[in-house]
Amino acid sequence: MPNSDRHHSLSGSQCYTLAMADILWVEDQSHWIEKFQPVLEATNFDGRPTRVQVFRFAEAACQHIKQSGAGQAPDIALLDAQINGRDSAGASVSRALQRKWPDVPQVYLSEYSGTDIEQSAFEQGGIQDFIAKHQRNIEAVLCWRIKAALRQREAPTTEQLTSGPLTLDKLTWEVFWHGHKLMNPNNPRRPLGPTPRKILRYLVEASPRPVSTLQMAEALEADPERFSYANYRQHIKTLRHAVQQAQPERDFMALCQQGEGIVTFGDLGAYCWKPVQSE
Repeated sequence: MPNSDRHHSLSGSQCYTLAMADILWVEDQSHWIEKFQPVLEATNFDGRPTRVQVFRFAEAACQHIKQSGAGQAPDIALLDAQINGRDSAGASVSRALQRKWPDVPQVYLSEYSGTDIEQSAFEQGGIQDFIAKHQRNIEAVLCWRIKAALRQREAPTTEQLTSGPLTLDKLTWEVFWHGHKLMNPNNPRRPLGPTPRKILRYLVEASPRPVSTLQMAEALEADPERFSYANYRQHIKTLRHAVQQAQPERDFMALCQQGEGIVTFGDLGAYCWKPVQSE
């Protein structure tokens, strides 16, 4: 990109603009900025030049959002979850974005995938994706997930995925069975964890095709050397118990054994979703 097209504005040590402004990025660690900045700037996400506006502090990002006009919304916000040691920093920026520009897609790029931080991010709503920084081919993953988020923003979307008594909110990833939110079987006061919810969504979207352990690892973007059949089976077990807990009067475990719900498929550790018949 020609230097004349590059805009730089510095606000103390907290904020600087790297190129042209379409992506608002909150990231406190220089090595991640140095790693992803050139990739983002060089990528044509939607037919226009890409501008990346980076904030190293959540407070600076929130102030910028508050002071900007309605027509100055970014196309997408890329948020670190933990910023300068604060677990809630990314969430504070997310809330500011929701208040000012509720239609702006929010994507987390974090080292805390699979933790309570990811769970909290989805439970608070507003975000569309949570990308783990430490994964193979992360630069390509980041770009195609940003493109997907931008496409979803442009296209009319159905925010809910339904299959009989099952409803999945595609924005928050929350799952409801007969209108009851699926909760953690081991602690009914806490929502079901994000990974089982993701697994259920992928199974429903793939239905009636079964999803093997490797295919699920790819869908979750998990390390296939760590995401084993044992992990998959444990999450399926948790899901089945969560559904059972949501409707104790009906034996969901028995339904699964009879070929409805979350069904074990073949000998290769695959599972598939079979719609449950109404009573």
